[in-house]
Amino acid sequence: MTAAHAFVDDLPALTASRSASDRERLLMAVVDLCDRANQTGEPLSTRVEVNGLLQDIFLNLISTAERDLRRRLAERLGGASWAPHGLVTILALDEIEIARPVIAASPLLTENDLLRVLIEATLEHQIEVARRPDLPTRVVDAIIEESQPLVMAALADNQSAQVGIAQLTRMVAASRRLAALRSPLVRHPKLTVDLAYALYAWVGDTLRSAIVSRYRIDDEKLNGIIAAVVRDQRAGEAEAPRHAPDQPSTSELALEQQLITKLDAAGQLRPGYLLRALREGKLSLFKASLARLSGFSREAVDAAVESGRADLLALACAAVGIDRSVFPTLQRLITDLMGRRIIASPAAHTDVVAAFAETPESAARIFRERVARLTRPS
Repeated sequence: MTAAHAFVDDLPALTASRSASDRERLLMAVVDLCDRANQTGEPLSTRVEVNGLLQDIFLNLISTAERDLRRRLAERLGGASWAPHGLVTILALDEIEIARPVIAASPLLTENDLLRVLIEATLEHQIEVARRPDLPTRVVDAIIEESQPLVMAALADNQSAQVGIAQLTRMVAASRRLAALRSPLVRHPKLTVDLAYALYAWVGDTLRSAIVSRYRIDDEKLNGIIAAVVRDQRAGEAEAPRHAPDQPSTSELALEQQLITKLDAAGQLRPGYLLRALREGKLSLFKASLARLSGFSREAVDAAVESGRADLLALACAAVGIDRSVFPTLQRLITDLMGRRIIASPAAHTDVVAAFAETPESAARIFRERVARLTRPS
């Protein structure tokens, strides 16, 4: 029996120590032992009974290990082919600073493991999955199906991912509404000429120059594509009633509804999206999203926002679960977009505090009652 095997046979007794420092030294000693065995070709790492014992020891120790130890362990095991699979999957679902090296490099993570991370872990974990080298097509499809903007942008920038024409086509189509995809897609090595034409129609001048420098552009074909995009955007506007300059057109409203429907179906239409829409200067999209989240009619939301009343806006926000701490920022963005200024008053402050003290159901009921009085003919 080698010294390495003798050490492994003694490991169960060593785990009995309650000292955190002893358990840390033991855990890292096991890592060193396995790493040396793997590098020298010793049979330790190939014995089934030893592998099972090592996994039990690892999982027992990791369950009580401090965060810093788990992080250092993940860094050591990130590219290890001998590590126990159960331990690697646990680390991949740990805090992002711990999970990152494992998600990025572990050869032991399967497609199902990566799909599990996409489903169960945080947005930061999903972004790391999208950045993983040689990302399998099945995982690529799952990311595109979910269509989370930041994850999609990371995927578009991952030139080693197993992306085919079908996946690229869907990503180019998504780039029409997700601007963050455009730049990495223009640089993507698998982008075809036909997809480049599609991208050209809605990217800015800098990216258009990049496309022109990469492909031989047919001006006549290109002008036809751009004209078609413009026609799509203006469809129905010629026959639609005239609207005020600050009101969205018929086609813009239709595009808003399509976006909101997709976000809602994907589970991405959440209260936080309302603030994002306002920060992007999209007041109409904010109102349409608020209507969908709350179940209020668009007319009721329009009336509440146009009234400038803090109590109505606060009740609507409370009804969809927006935190009171976010409300001042949200109110300021709306008033800025409408070219107004906030008129602070003790009464308005009291109304806002009272609105957020209500349950979402009660806030929704009071909102409907007050809007009904507001819009009732005199």
